[in-house]
Amino acid sequence: MSEVKNKLDLLQWLGPDMSIKVLTHLDDPCDLVRVSTLSRSWHQFVIENGLCKHLCLKMFPELSGVGHVIEVENMIEPVSNMLGSSSNWECLKRNHKVYAFLACGLTPSISKNCISDAISASSTDNYPEESVLNTLDPRDRTDFRASYWSSKGESDPSVPETLVYKLTSKICLITEIHVQPFKAYFQPGLPIYSAKAVRFRMGRPKYPKELESAEVDDIIANHMFGGNLWTYTSPEFPMLQENCLQKFKLPEPILCIGGVLQVELLGRVQKQEMDQLFYICISHVQVVGWPLLPAFDVKIHHPSGKCTLKYCPQTDCCMSPTRRGDSSSPSRLRTFTTSIMQRGVRRWEQILIAALLGPGAVVVDE
Repeated sequence: MSEVKNKLDLLQWLGPDMSIKVLTHLDDPCDLVRVSTLSRSWHQFVIENGLCKHLCLKMFPELSGVGHVIEVENMIEPVSNMLGSSSNWECLKRNHKVYAFLACGLTPSISKNCISDAISASSTDNYPEESVLNTLDPRDRTDFRASYWSSKGESDPSVPETLVYKLTSKICLITEIHVQPFKAYFQPGLPIYSAKAVRFRMGRPKYPKELESAEVDDIIANHMFGGNLWTYTSPEFPMLQENCLQKFKLPEPILCIGGVLQVELLGRVQKQEMDQLFYICISHVQVVGWPLLPAFDVKIHHPSGKCTLKYCPQTDCCMSPTRRGDSSSPSRLRTFTTSIMQRGVRRWEQILIAALLGPGAVVVDE
């Protein structure tokens, strides 16, 4: 009798309802992927019940706006060509694969600066010498001159300013933002032109094609940017009148869908001696977090805010332009996998990577 019990499948012993309750309590997407590789029945159970999608949306509720999933190049047979239950099964398989990658791709590892470009500033005193583009450089001096953004002068110290940035991915998990006020070392008294407080907004552009069709310099110089739809607003953080990179940690990690961030500078503290007007000057801005893996992209559907998650497992977009079309060239995802292999992995990690990359993946343990 004990031998029979030992051979009984745990899913069968618990039953489907209890099995779902147990598996939905997992908080690591890698655990679900490992579960799905244990046997054919476990694989089918995880996929049929959409457990990877359930966990991913539990971790990141903002992803509930994802309307549907597209696998580029139709690596599986197009759904329109299938009949009956097989069509639904293929859709479930695609959702499982994409949401597993999505959850794993957003799992924090080593954070980085997520800013790609500076888009606009609410005002600029002297363009292009004091452009918002200067805030991308961590140095406060370049080519023997000061590097910073400056607002126009105001007699009213309560007038705010805003800086808008494009992030490295349309989906980023943001934890903190760093802002450094500028110290005017060339003015008497070495004044620091900080703001009284700072606030942050995240969201998407109202007209996404603006960022794709125009050069960033043209957008800034001609005020071409049409605005944004903000989906998150942080609390206000007090800013010190100090020439250092000040770190503002968000109350909780925020998933920015749309790839646009605004730094709102509230209040002015420093007058310029020459004209007795209040200015705000910033030398550097960083956005710390984790962008989505290069295998993913997001298309925002205006005006509803619904978006399509595009999964490009090993397509040309994941290859360098000089090697485009070369079937032997590895995608960025596989290059990432190779780097993991070089660090040395355990057996379960090899199984996980092989399961995610598909049956064609070859994992070598060095």
